[in-house]
Parts: sequence; structure tokens; C-alpha cells
Amino acid sequence: MKTMILLILFSLLILCAAPFVGGVMIDPTNITDSDILYSLRIPRVLTTFLVGVILALGGVVFQALFRNPLATPFTLGVSSGAALGATVALRLGLTISFLGLTMVSWVAFVGALFAVGLVFLLSKVGKQRGPSSMLLSGVAVNFSLASLVMLIHYSSSMSGSFNILRWMMGRTEVVGYSTATLLLPFAGLLAVILIVLSRELDLMTVGDDFAITRGVALKPVRNLMLVSVSLATGIAVSLSGPIGFVGLMAPHICRLLVGSGHRMLIPATIFFGGSFLVACDTIARTVVAPTEIPVGVVTSLVGSVFFLWLLIKRD
Repeated sequence: MKTMILLILFSLLILCAAPFVGGVMIDPTNITDSDILYSLRIPRVLTTFLVGVILALGGVVFQALFRNPLATPFTLGVSSGAALGATVALRLGLTISFLGLTMVSWVAFVGALFAVGLVFLLSKVGKQRGPSSMLLSGVAVNFSLASLVMLIHYSSSMSGSFNILRWMMGRTEVVGYSTATLLLPFAGLLAVILIVLSRELDLMTVGDDFAITRGVALKPVRNLMLVSVSLATGIAVSLSGPIGFVGLMAPHICRLLVGSGHRMLIPATIFFGGSFLVACDTIARTVVAPTEIPVGVVTSLVGSVFFLWLLIKRD
């Protein structure tokens, strides 16, 4: 419990400090700085936090359901599906907005849902069904859709190719609170579902047969988790691009801090995953200011170093 309290306080500290950190320090008493703070910095921090929460919780669920420490929210093809949708929209030059979101985000969300639906359909084909079949279907769909993305990328103009590449590196630039408002219900509902089903997650981590003998309605519980994670991850990726390593790294670090029991692991992951991505985004926009580094580059660098450290420690 002491570790959890410290983690929450540390996360709140990052959230409160991040809006004021930049290439030029913000003075809230200045009118121009105040507009930047409330229209750009705070909405960006809130959006980034919610994206981090969704990706980190997705990692917890997928690693538990598939009993694979390398499973991520993108296992079911969410990333490649969203990337294909965004690539098509950028290639066609769809620049109009609808309900406060660009057409790129909407098409990317549709692409993410298409990929997940295709994985679910393929996992039902054949004699072997279950988590392993779904995992293999996700890998196959990921590679197939990624190939289409590369084909469209290759056939694009120089400016179009740059826009596609920039989107795929991850982006959290927002103006106003509309994006955070859209993400909040998805992140909140996902968190509530997982907290309520934390006992079921513990049992399913041990094994399907063990969970069934303890009274878990395996199929509906698993489908509820997969659908909720896929929807939340789809909207997050469609708005921010495919930001890697958050869903892979955050659950591992939280297990080191609070243990493997999901009753404590899920709240810890919520705070750590969100604040971790906020910290990475703050580094991305300040380290070479006024130029910004794509946040996905920072998370990949940090994530690769973390896993090298983990590998050396285990040896």
C-alpha cells in the first residue's frame, strides 16, 4: 500500500508539473502564456495521460489472457489496422473534420475495428480455437496490413510519405479539450471493467481450466475484456498514432512495484502508464526545443533500454 501511495503521488507530480515545462517556461499571469497553458499544454497532458492509461491497461489484459509477457494492445492487429486506415486517408488527401476530429482519425478508428474483427473471424476458423489461435491470427493480420501500409507509403508523394511516416511515429498534439473528452469515457469504462474483473484476471492467468473450476464464465468474460480493450485501444491509436512499448513495459514495471495480483496491479498501471507517457511526451517536446521529437521515438528508446536492463538483471 505504501508503494501504491508513492506511485500515485509521483504520478500526480508529473501531471501537475508537465504543463509548465517547455522550451520556454510558462508564466500563468501572462495573458499569452495563459492561453498556451489552458488551450494547448493542459489538454495535451490530459490527452497523453488517457492514451497512456488505455495502452498500459491493454498490456495488462493481453499479457494475462494470452499468458505471454510480450503480448501488447496491438496483438490483435489494432496498430496495423489503424495505420492502414490513416495511410489511406492521408494518401487520398482527406482533410475534412467531423465532430471535432479529422477524417484521418475516423478512418484510422474504422481500420482498427476492421483489423480486430478480422482477427476474431480468423480465430474461429479451423479446429484449434482459443487464445493461441487468436494470437496467431493477430500476428498474421498485423503482417498483412503492415505490408499494405508499406505499399501505399511507397506509392505516395514526398509530402504524403512524410505525413504518413510522421503519423506512424506517434503524435499527441491537440488544441482544446475535445480529444481528451472523447478518450475519457473509453479509458474510464475500461478501468472500471478491469477492476471489477480483477479476480477473474488472476484466475485466467493461471489457466483456463483452473478459472472454469473456480466459477469463471470464461468465454463471455474473455470476450468482454477483448472487445473493451480493442475499442479503447482503437480510439487511442486513431487519435495518437501507434505509440509502442507503453503497453509492453508499464505492466512489467508495475509488477515489480506492487506484485502480480490484479487488484493492485490495475490501479498501479493506470497511474504509471498515464504518467509515463506524459513524461515521455514532455521529453519529446523539450529536449530539442523548439523542434519536437515524435513521442513514439522516445517510448521506443526508453523501452528498449528497460528490456536490456531486465534481460541483464535476470541473467
